[in-house]
Amino acid sequence: MSEERKKVTIRTLMKKKEASEKIVWLVVYDYPTALLADEAGVDMVLIGDSLGMNVLGYETTLPVTMEEMLHHTRAVVRAVKYAFIVGDMPFMSYQPSVEEAIKNAGAFLKTGCDAVKIEGGAEVADRVKAIVDFGIPVIGHLGLTPQKVSMLGGYRLQGKTAEDAKKIIEDAKALEEAGAFGVLIENTTAEVAKLVAEETDLIVFGIGGGPYCHGQLLLAPDVLGIGKIRPWFARTYVNLRELILNAFRRYCEEVRKGLYPAEEHTRHMEKEEYEKLLEMLGKK
Repeated sequence: MSEERKKVTIRTLMKKKEASEKIVWLVVYDYPTALLADEAGVDMVLIGDSLGMNVLGYETTLPVTMEEMLHHTRAVVRAVKYAFIVGDMPFMSYQPSVEEAIKNAGAFLKTGCDAVKIEGGAEVADRVKAIVDFGIPVIGHLGLTPQKVSMLGGYRLQGKTAEDAKKIIEDAKALEEAGAFGVLIENTTAEVAKLVAEETDLIVFGIGGGPYCHGQLLLAPDVLGIGKIRPWFARTYVNLRELILNAFRRYCEEVRKGLYPAEEHTRHMEKEEYEKLLEMLGKK
């Protein structure tokens, strides 16, 4: 008999880290995808601000608002029973002030999240500490931070030099000191994530951070082959784009040729009722 599934908590995640059991994290944006992810057994889900590109059609994550994030978060929360739910703090939801950061982080928890994710290192440590002091768990985000993509000069690999790698490691330590329980390392050399895992007690998650992380994160659209931007580190497990495209093309073709709806997709009135209707309309 299989063990009964229980809601994943921070304690669950810490135990997995201590037992060297890899943690599975997936970015989802909507109810049906979240429902399937939870049923599949992922440990965590993230409602990522990457929904800006993958759902809303923006060019970057920067235009995404708190209202848009909370709208999608509510849908995901309705679907998920077991996975640990993380809300992604969008651009300008925590940068302006500590008070703004606490308020918006709290909005994610009121919507049903278990934690929030914040981009940045030492420069946001005061925000992280304040949020954690109010009882809201935080995961940091270092390496390639999409909200600073202009400053980074594009979606480029981070941590290639000793100086850059050292800065990421120092930022991870600052996040740990501020009270974060985990950190996401994005698009870096594998050595960076390895050293963050060795130098801190944080749960280290990778998205293009190599195999030494305690857990891995991918976007559902990338896993399914329907993402707007496919990064070098993403693995596609099914080409859903082709399946969906072919289905839509067949639908177009069948409607235009009069093949759909067929008789099996049609319901009729009883003959007597139809005759009565025609008589009432003066057509008989």
